[in-house]
Amino acid sequence: MSRIGKMPINLPKGVDFKYDQSASKVSVKGPKGELHQAIDPDIKVALEDGVVTINRPTNQKRHRELHGLYRSLVNNMVEGVSSGFKKQLELVGVGYRASNRGQILELALGFSHPIYFIVPKEVKLSTVSEKGQNPTVILESIDKQLLGQVAAKIRGLRKPEPYKGKGVRYTGELVRQKAGKSAGKGGKKK
Repeated sequence: MSRIGKMPINLPKGVDFKYDQSASKVSVKGPKGELHQAIDPDIKVALEDGVVTINRPTNQKRHRELHGLYRSLVNNMVEGVSSGFKKQLELVGVGYRASNRGQILELALGFSHPIYFIVPKEVKLSTVSEKGQNPTVILESIDKQLLGQVAAKIRGLRKPEPYKGKGVRYTGELVRQKAGKSAGKGGKKK
């Protein structure tokens, strides 16, 4: 039995859970919004006394794989509509700046031109630029998958490089730094 798949999902107060067995679709509605997810028809979803359980019909490899996957997806939906998700990105480098106008993120990342990134409307965007601190981009959403994808795309615009550590990184992310060339080794031969 999948260790993740067999764990029950407790529904917080104010969260409505619906499973349409004919369409194989789960809908979760909470104070922050509503999410939908298609479920494989073989996987069975049950709701009893505010606890959701995911069950698989057989021990086939495919069913074992889907068991844990759908349990995680449904759990992320429940967590998203009740409390939401948040990711912070930090811009490390001289002259690196971030600002936003609505859902358009403007980044100065050391290129000859500014980068404009349009953030989907499902993700709430804000930027913080305090003196003495690295500029920060804050992303919030109820959809964990979309949030992670948007954050990864922004990080991919200028990944942290291993020599000075400059670039876009997640807040708290550790970047392993390499030793650069050491001057004076060997020297010039006459």
